[in-house]
Amino acid sequence: MIIQAIKASVVKFVKDEDGLTIVEYAVAGGLITVGVVVAFTTLGKNVNVQIKALCNALTANGGTACP
Repeated sequence: MIIQAIKASVVKFVKDEDGLTIVEYAVAGGLITVGVVVAFTTLGKNVNVQIKALCNALTANGGTACP
């Protein structure tokens, strides 16, 4: 009797996909978060380079020093 109950519980656990769905959403959310962080970091670095180039160009043409 106990073996049959254990077997039924294992079969029920294997067929239950609710927990798997939650894990899939968590992994997808984590990947999206990492992608957004990488994109903003790269974008921030590129914008910083462009601002410094603009500042240097203005300074070279007789403008005041940029902060």
